[in-house]
Amino acid sequence: MRKKLLSLLSVVVVSFFFLSCAHLNKDVNPRKMTLLDFEWYFHSGKIENGQTINLDTKGWRMVDLPHDWSIENIEGTHSPFDSTALGGIDYGYLKGGTAWYRKKIDIPDSLRNNKISICFEGVYMNSDVWINGNHLGNHPYGYTSFEYDITKYLNFGQSNILAVEVKNEGKTSRWYPGSGIYRHVWLKITGPLHVATWGTFITTPEVTKSRAKVVLQNKIVNERSDASKLLITTKILDAGGNVVSLSQSNQSVAGSSESNHEQTLVIKNPSLWSVETPNLYTAVTEITEDGILKDMVETNFGIRSLRFSTEGFFLNGKKVLLKGGCMHHDNGPLGAAAYDRAEERRVELMKANGFNAIRCSHNPPSTAFLNACDKLGMLVIDESFDCWRLAKNPQDYHLYFDDWWKRDLESMVLRDRNHPSVIMWSIGNEIPETSNTEGTAISKMLGDYVQMIDSTRPITSAVCFITPEKDAFFETLGVAGYNYAVGSGTRQGELIQADHKRVPGRIFYNSESFPLEAFSAWMDVLDNSYVIGDFVWTGFDYLGEASIGWLGHPTDISYYPWNHAFCGDIDICGFKRPQSYYRDVLWKHTEGYPVSVFVKPPVPTFDLPRKRADWSRWYWPDLVSDWNWEGYEGQMMDITVYCMYPEVELFLNGKSFGKKPTNRNTEWTASFQVPYSKGSLKAVGYEGEMVKSVYTLSTTGQTIKIGLKPDRTTINADGQDLCFITVELQDSNGLRTPKATNKVTFKIEGPGSIIAVGSSNPRSVESFQKPYRNAYQGRCLVIVKAERKSGRIVLRAETDKIKPTSVIITAKPCTN
Repeated sequence: MRKKLLSLLSVVVVSFFFLSCAHLNKDVNPRKMTLLDFEWYFHSGKIENGQTINLDTKGWRMVDLPHDWSIENIEGTHSPFDSTALGGIDYGYLKGGTAWYRKKIDIPDSLRNNKISICFEGVYMNSDVWINGNHLGNHPYGYTSFEYDITKYLNFGQSNILAVEVKNEGKTSRWYPGSGIYRHVWLKITGPLHVATWGTFITTPEVTKSRAKVVLQNKIVNERSDASKLLITTKILDAGGNVVSLSQSNQSVAGSSESNHEQTLVIKNPSLWSVETPNLYTAVTEITEDGILKDMVETNFGIRSLRFSTEGFFLNGKKVLLKGGCMHHDNGPLGAAAYDRAEERRVELMKANGFNAIRCSHNPPSTAFLNACDKLGMLVIDESFDCWRLAKNPQDYHLYFDDWWKRDLESMVLRDRNHPSVIMWSIGNEIPETSNTEGTAISKMLGDYVQMIDSTRPITSAVCFITPEKDAFFETLGVAGYNYAVGSGTRQGELIQADHKRVPGRIFYNSESFPLEAFSAWMDVLDNSYVIGDFVWTGFDYLGEASIGWLGHPTDISYYPWNHAFCGDIDICGFKRPQSYYRDVLWKHTEGYPVSVFVKPPVPTFDLPRKRADWSRWYWPDLVSDWNWEGYEGQMMDITVYCMYPEVELFLNGKSFGKKPTNRNTEWTASFQVPYSKGSLKAVGYEGEMVKSVYTLSTTGQTIKIGLKPDRTTINADGQDLCFITVELQDSNGLRTPKATNKVTFKIEGPGSIIAVGSSNPRSVESFQKPYRNAYQGRCLVIVKAERKSGRIVLRAETDKIKPTSVIITAKPCTN
């Protein structure tokens, strides 16, 4: 359908869902955005008429948002996990249910002539909202943003009661979704003349090094009965705040109507947005009437061009291979709570580990996540649904698809269409209808609707069980996503090559690939220009789909206490797993580890699976970064070395065990057998006779101290910012002791709180919220949240027979 080359450009949308110390709105701007994340009353469980204005909330507790109740301890226990939880393996044995939120909102009388809306970034799921007992609406889908106009129901100059019922009942998902108001909530105030919600759209249809044309469209709403004659002024600012382009034009808007206004601006010698240089601009649009400011919108955006063809994917005319990872939306120990810093940290870690692209599986992400991708230079496939009309679970989105698909697609595309990071729109994942005419018709319907809203990006979908019968479905897509191709009787790369010969115009990418097939999947990309990238399942580990990375499928028995998927390059705390070190070598990621050493433990790390289907290949070989094997002295140990250079040599305590080639023929991997003895394994990577890299794995001494490594030592005192602190049990040389499992207890002083603890143990059923955690492989994680006041936060960690350790974090005041 869309076989012509797609020359695309884009930008970043008006982010009215935006969080920082400084709100975008200036004091003179009639548009105000107030964060409503603080001081909500919360009740777990069903109650009758929870929206009643004078309801007695005695016994309810106070929470701040973002909030995920599924990650909290089950009442009467010290754990959130339940082997009998309805969601079972899919949810990671965490609970769903129904709960209520209530908040008092004071609206001054001075705002009586304004339009006031309540804006939800995301509620999982099936939410009903009331203001002062008036039902505003129901929103079933847990991943799209929505808002309600509450103006006519407000008591100006008095208190107002906002009530939200959230129902995550039954089996709604194939992975851990979380439960509750897990993204931000905002109070939006505008005048009767304003830019519509997500009404700004910026494109850059012409881009060269010397010149860029910027087209800015605004949908202007006039809610007054009389017509308005407006002056529209747009200034584009560079990163330094300098005006680089300006446009002014007039627009008449009839009473009680909407009008689309377009301006074209030119930027000379633009700083382009790319993976390496994610430059952003700001467009400031002012709407005035008779010299009086009626609305002002500030929009961060990027200038870049996209082109997709069978010759590859081109960003700003430069070919880019998509080094991708699929990612679910949870934040590990935080559950689904979408704190801005947690979202940014995940993108930082993906970027630091060589990824340049993320597929948001299988739902739209938070705005904070996309903002981080824009800021850091990460490409994104923005995905809408995991199912259409046919169910994958009894209570999933199939119940709502016919009534809601259009509204949910609008929410995703209108909200996200200007983020420069977003390069494709995915309309579905592993949709059951892909083999029949109805599915093809639905795909065309969805794709056409998305392209009507935004034609600057191609439509894609991730498809499994690939056969020629799905050709008609693929014809509705601009780019074809291939998931595994399991059941095809051939490995994925061979299937893609065969399909290329059969359908030479099709553009492919591995929308999901097994970690175990990292080498062959990446060779498919290197060898075939029509394969534009590879997205491993998964880049970042997640809760739910418990143990697909160890026990695998089929899941016909309980896998409790497994609760992590255990298949990510990066584990649930953000630490590298062995497959991530291999990907450093495979991708020639020079900022990573060009040489690394791993040991096959003499006893398996976990019980081996009773059975695993041949196609269930999300696991990685059982390898550990550990040279502490007391009791196995003299026993031959299997050693695996990853090396991006042509040759590697392995030494044990100075004795060489020979050199081995590491190249494409060996998949940049070398295997050795050495007898265990205490000391050091050293791998040396060579290019010719030149030593290029050295990696050492040493036996450690006894655990004698605790190391605390915060990701940042200064955070914002905004009640939202986070500090992630890695806790390591160490020997006298400061080396992590990988077999240490000590229980570490935490205490905190100052304007901060411990909101989560976690470890990488995929079978741990410990609390995520108690101030203690058992170490796993010698480490764990603690997450500290700032309060809304500045000062010095001191986190103290202690364990038996070891001197306590402290770290200081400064919570700085928000100054603008």
